[in-house]
Amino acid sequence: MDSLYDYIAKKLAEEVTKRGVVIWYDAGTEFAPFIAELRGGPRTGEAVPVTLYGKVVRLAEYAGSMFEVRFAVEPYVREDSPEPAVIYLPGCDRDTGGSVLMELERAGMHWEPRLAQLAKELLLKRHTIGVVDSMVAADRRLSYEDFRKIAADEGAGSASVLKSIFARSHGDDTVLADWLADDSRDSEIAGKSATGELIALVQSWLGLRLPGDGHPSKLRSITLRYVLAGEFRADLSCASPPALDGVPVPPTPDADRAVRELAVLLRSGHAQVYPALADLVERELGLSSAAIPAEALGTIDTFRFEERVLLKHCGDLVADGRFEAALTLVSQRADCYWLHVDVARKAQWEAIRRMAELGQVAIRVGAEIKAANGDVGAWFGRYTAAGGWHRLDQAQRRLEAWITELDDVQEQPLAVVRRAYEDTCHRMADRFTKALAGSGWAVPRALHQTRVFSEVVASQPKPVAYLLVDAMRFEMGLELAERLPDKSEVSVRPAVGALPSITPVGMAALQPGAAASFSLADKGGRLGAQIDGTFLADRAARGRFAKARIPDLVDLALNDVLSLPVSRLTKKVEGAQVVIVRSQEIDHAGENGFAFHARQVMDTVIDNLARAIRRLANAGIRHAVVTADHGHLFFATDRDESMRIDAPGGDTVDLHRRCWVGRGGANPPGTVRISAATLGYTSDLDLVFPAGAGVFKAGGDLAFHHGGPSLQELVIPVVTVRAPAPVEASSATAPVAVEGAPNEVTNRIFTVTLALGGQHQLLPEVAEEVVVRPVLIADGQQVGVVGMVVDAKFDVAAQRVRLEPGQRCTLAFRLVDDAVGSLRIVVQDPETDAELYRSPSDIPVRLGVS
Repeated sequence: MDSLYDYIAKKLAEEVTKRGVVIWYDAGTEFAPFIAELRGGPRTGEAVPVTLYGKVVRLAEYAGSMFEVRFAVEPYVREDSPEPAVIYLPGCDRDTGGSVLMELERAGMHWEPRLAQLAKELLLKRHTIGVVDSMVAADRRLSYEDFRKIAADEGAGSASVLKSIFARSHGDDTVLADWLADDSRDSEIAGKSATGELIALVQSWLGLRLPGDGHPSKLRSITLRYVLAGEFRADLSCASPPALDGVPVPPTPDADRAVRELAVLLRSGHAQVYPALADLVERELGLSSAAIPAEALGTIDTFRFEERVLLKHCGDLVADGRFEAALTLVSQRADCYWLHVDVARKAQWEAIRRMAELGQVAIRVGAEIKAANGDVGAWFGRYTAAGGWHRLDQAQRRLEAWITELDDVQEQPLAVVRRAYEDTCHRMADRFTKALAGSGWAVPRALHQTRVFSEVVASQPKPVAYLLVDAMRFEMGLELAERLPDKSEVSVRPAVGALPSITPVGMAALQPGAAASFSLADKGGRLGAQIDGTFLADRAARGRFAKARIPDLVDLALNDVLSLPVSRLTKKVEGAQVVIVRSQEIDHAGENGFAFHARQVMDTVIDNLARAIRRLANAGIRHAVVTADHGHLFFATDRDESMRIDAPGGDTVDLHRRCWVGRGGANPPGTVRISAATLGYTSDLDLVFPAGAGVFKAGGDLAFHHGGPSLQELVIPVVTVRAPAPVEASSATAPVAVEGAPNEVTNRIFTVTLALGGQHQLLPEVAEEVVVRPVLIADGQQVGVVGMVVDAKFDVAAQRVRLEPGQRCTLAFRLVDDAVGSLRIVVQDPETDAELYRSPSDIPVRLGVS
């Protein structure tokens, strides 16, 4: 069998089949023996029929006259159904300008193969590139007959031993990757005397000369350093560090390209072992201590230390106030290999991203505050508008909630953005308070808190749920709206809270009758509100008052709505016209000095409110109004001494860190005094507030404050919801598969893998994407949220993950309630609340156990 002849004939037949006419230029007459064998007789000057790989083709050969060749073939190619033809031109270079065969070339194609290249292609089917290169080295002048003998193994030896050892590897690059990643075949390579072939392969493929007497394990170490250092060096935008001086540089562009491609193949094809291989080379070369500027590191991240250097650099950018540059860098590194290896590292990048976002918003809002005039309505509008100043508070809340779960946070950039936030809040509070005072302590045309019941709740179709959330800021109400099903009819409007912005006043202002008669009062030295002569100082008094004025009222705690089975909840609210749902979680955590816990709680309160609205809809209460008694200021730490103000003294009825209520006393510097009568109250009391974001020396070490007239404290959300009718979960609803769930939760952040299951998994090409809401549930309440998602789109505000068919993604859950003993992972359909997945059993929570 003449394998070389057959291979060339096959290649030529493929070209003829594609284009019909092939003009074959053979400048070195290398293929003359092949043509003679193909012709099978003497040349005649005619276009003779030949059999080419089982197909009849006309063959015309050049013998000094291009016109002769053209005339010979024209009768066969100018017909309506032209015959396939090969025009062989030995000793001719192609003339791209005025060849008499140009028309034929345009109708067909020109072909300029090299004998050595075709021979190599054939030989590589049986041998590695190193062996083939030694057979057909450039300095060997081999003829067609020589190549034919080599291909027939006449003097060429047997087929590749290395390929037989790596029988499952496809291609020489895969052989090298499999060898570098796994030492289990070393003894077989040495025992079968394939080391020389391996050395030849490395040299031919990568351009690296290995010692001829090395064991495969030693050769592996040298080659691995060469490959990873080569990729790393090529990705740098600065001079190589001295640590790489002992590692050869790929000698040619082809070798450099092969080195890069092999490094990529190691990461993609051997993901389980690549981190250990890279860490080994990093230690051997001492790269983690090399003085390499972070800006000079490329985009590939060959080694683990690169990601850590770049994260530190990103933190430095934030600390320097270069927030846009930091956000750009975070975005560029989102798909860094090492962040897929260690999702906990991605949490660090997410922390930096949130820091940079807060810093960026603080700069923008600060500039707008500086340019703002004294129109209190304009201040109110700028804070509550879409994309308005409330985004500053939202960015701060998201950052503070996120970093509570991290053991290691870059302190300097965090301190910078916290200071930026606090300074911006202070300037905002100071100037807004002045604008508010200048307008007579009223915001024209704005909905006042005392009119929420009469103008909003009373006008809703019955039954209606009235959710009263203690200390929910305006921005949290907006986020709540985003977490409700898309089919819900939702509106959010701002309202101005009653002063002082404390619970006894704000909750009373939300009662029926407050629009007609509302005042501040004290009874026996106790501060409260008064409606129609009724003094309301606490929740019990407000509850009795509401029940007396609202027919068929049902009063529930948020926990009741979340924990009761739907059947019992339905019975509980049956016949009700108004269902009051009380939530005190935010204020309770903040007021009791649990700043760390309060940050954790805030996100889950939003989710639990959304969950409660959906459960109430399933129980027959499809209309809801959600509002708050007041908002809050919440800083990372307690106010320092420069922000602490002496209390006014005098006859003190009530003292909070952000307000004083009483009679007489002094006006400490940095405060503003207002009489209760000026606020429209029938009272002789005075109120004193810090003008900015300062606090009275009222005891305690709270970072959570309310009571004052800042936008964050005074502006409350009024969320009106018409939930869609309950929908039975369809049997066709896409199931999801959750893998990698922990046997027990020992860290607040843990990961699972999520993918579509069922038909979506079996037939991904015809399936559609599915949007899901993954949560952590304990005793009916949400106790954790998704913090990050890798390899899928994630809407952080709505807490929705968009799953693509055939794609797996990694979820990083964030547990926010340390007190739970166990939990379950639940994946819901956000439109119907149907459960697409629930952990088959409770997962114990043992934080701090590893």
